[in-house]
Amino acid sequence: MSSEVESVDIAVHETEMDTVTGKKRNFFQKFIDYFGNANKEHTDKKFDVSFIGGPFYNSALGVGIGVVGSGLYRIKGCDRSLQPSNVSLFGSVSTTGFYMVGLRGNNIFPEDRFRVNYTMNFYSMPSYYWGIGFERGDNDDNRIKMDRWQAEIKGEFMVRVAKNLYAGALLSWDYIRGGGVNAADMHLFENMDLVTRNYGIGVTVQYDSRDLINNASRGVYVCVNQMFRPGWLWNDYAFTTTEFITSVYKQVWKGGLIAGDLRGKFNFGDPSWAMMSKLGGNVAMRGYYEGRYRDRHYMAVQVELRQHIWHRIGAVVWVGAGNVFHDRHSFKHILPNYGLGYRWEFKKRVNVRLDVGFGKPGQYSFMFNINEAF
Repeated sequence: MSSEVESVDIAVHETEMDTVTGKKRNFFQKFIDYFGNANKEHTDKKFDVSFIGGPFYNSALGVGIGVVGSGLYRIKGCDRSLQPSNVSLFGSVSTTGFYMVGLRGNNIFPEDRFRVNYTMNFYSMPSYYWGIGFERGDNDDNRIKMDRWQAEIKGEFMVRVAKNLYAGALLSWDYIRGGGVNAADMHLFENMDLVTRNYGIGVTVQYDSRDLINNASRGVYVCVNQMFRPGWLWNDYAFTTTEFITSVYKQVWKGGLIAGDLRGKFNFGDPSWAMMSKLGGNVAMRGYYEGRYRDRHYMAVQVELRQHIWHRIGAVVWVGAGNVFHDRHSFKHILPNYGLGYRWEFKKRVNVRLDVGFGKPGQYSFMFNINEAF
């Protein structure tokens, strides 16, 4: 976070005395005021942050509880015509022993001349692994248990080169450790190391006409990333990754928005089992176990209807499709995806989301998160 953020004020707008009754307000009244005021724009705050928690269920992680925090701020010198910078902090624990903590944010500098985006995730989880390729992932006989620990840090620095057009540099570091795997199951990893470290550098070009990064109501976003992980950069598995994202947002009626998203990720060279393209998660192909289907390449498309219902409440429904594949000759199968979700405006145009996603029969999950999926 920029050192130019002059101060932090996380105090809730409240007074100790009720202005109507003249009596001291109790904890419950303060609690209601906290969430009642959370989505109001507090222009007197340099850094406006709030926290909320809730339960979740995932077919792999079991029952858990998550806590998310959202902060909005403007770097010194930014006028109010610019969208605010944002930061999100999130953490979760579950009954299976899973835990995760993460941080992500988007820093917008004066006149939108520069942008710095970052993501940091650290988590440990008992997980399942099916192997590499669609056929292995589609066969439950291949499923094995694995203890997985992972750390991920990514950063982008971009310069505006034209209206809505940005270009810049990428940095990434990934550490993945698989444990508890029997020797008889190592063939599913194609004899690769269970511990991998990956260092990447790359370039990005982005066209972004969205009115708000994390909850767009209009505009287009096109992103092309090229990442390099060469052997001379301490990588045991040298490969390159080309990734693209195209998202479009269009109002269709009062309170109704259609959002469309097409994305792909393509690895060339010698990616490890841990750095293969994976289907599933809480962004695209929601409802599939992330990593059940993995291979060199991945593509997915989704269309989502977002509808404001009443006050701070909204709902979404989506349909999508996608798959992983080794090369163009093995792109033979299409996996379906659909789901619905509940939205609550936690802060000004920052939604907490509860989604339930479905894939092939028997594959589904509930997700608790902050900000829209795309």
